[in-house]
Amino acid sequence: MSRAAVPSSAQERTISAARRWAMLAAGTGAQAATSAMVTAPSFLIPELHRPRAAGGYGMSLAEAGLVAAAAMAGMMCTLVLWGLVVDRRGERFALLAGLLVTATGGAAAAALAQPWPMAAALGFAGIGAAATNSASGRVVVGWFPPERRGIAMGIRQTGQPLGVGIAAATVAVIARHHGIGPALWVPTAASLAVAAYVAIVVLDPPRPPAVAGRTVANPYRTDSYLTRIHAASVLLVVPQFLVWTFGLTWLVDDLGWSPGVAGLVVAGTQLAGAAARVGVGWISDLAGSRMRPMRTVALLAAGTMALLGVAATDANGSTLVSMAAVALLVAASAITVADNGLAYTAVAERAGPFWSGRALGVQNTAQHVVAVAVPPLAGLTITAWGYGATYALAAALPLVAVSVVPVAGERRVS
Repeated sequence: MSRAAVPSSAQERTISAARRWAMLAAGTGAQAATSAMVTAPSFLIPELHRPRAAGGYGMSLAEAGLVAAAAMAGMMCTLVLWGLVVDRRGERFALLAGLLVTATGGAAAAALAQPWPMAAALGFAGIGAAATNSASGRVVVGWFPPERRGIAMGIRQTGQPLGVGIAAATVAVIARHHGIGPALWVPTAASLAVAAYVAIVVLDPPRPPAVAGRTVANPYRTDSYLTRIHAASVLLVVPQFLVWTFGLTWLVDDLGWSPGVAGLVVAGTQLAGAAARVGVGWISDLAGSRMRPMRTVALLAAGTMALLGVAATDANGSTLVSMAAVALLVAASAITVADNGLAYTAVAERAGPFWSGRALGVQNTAQHVVAVAVPPLAGLTITAWGYGATYALAAALPLVAVSVVPVAGERRVS
């Protein structure tokens, strides 16, 4: 019997609470593994940028930024297509296929271990990584009731900062001591391990029976609610990827930290980001709103990035200012990721079970179109004006997002 033919309540009665949470763990793990793969190249920037005479590759920051953006570019190009796969073939199929493609691309990149061929392989890995963004989000929304979705999606969204944390703690130090090829085996192995777990525990969530001859309404034609969420998320993703991509490089190049210590600090920022996502998800469940907390996050992101810009400009001037700048980097890394779970939950809830895959694909595509441009453009801006000015400029975008978040158009979560 097909999934659509089975009544929702009948399927739900066969799923225990333990299985529901196990599937949440699988979705979170899938997001962590693929996020580690997509962001790992950012932590290769110190080696790619290091002069050839010192054992590096002698690339400019803009060139290294292009290599770092390769996996994100592959992801960006296929997010909507994977969303269509989710809507047509189901979440389990998309998760398994995506993780296997990610691992294949990662293994090829590790074997090649030269910047431009490696970038091509990482682009292929990014194509696979795109699957988890739509599929694992739909698993959470499909299996958890509305009053628990905020915190459940917040937990699922911790996969992204946790994956970045894993990459930050391992990739830079392995690349420094063993080369960029071995460093990429970390996210590759993680993708393979999570694929095995997904195969064991994940089931496609129930959907209402499809009615023959009835067309499901396109939620984008109803109002501008989804479009405004996408637009606000695009504005908020710029400071997020800026601090992710260049936070470690700033600590190493400007403040003179070792890659190992800098990597541990960046990994710590990701734990703070994971906690922030769970916290705002819990708040959204209590408030019965996703958009009001998202607007608050945008305000906090603008303020924190502006302060970081000021502190980073004078970070070499005194130990106290340097410590304040690092503390603001930690805060910015947590705050700028806190909105993602709110946006994903709101998009999936409004789009409904027959459109959520594509809607989440559009959400991710919009974010990654901008995210792909952040490393090379920020590399040029940092080279011209410095880290402080670049951080301060990024503060303007979440400030604009405050007015874009569709608070007035939200339907109360119930």
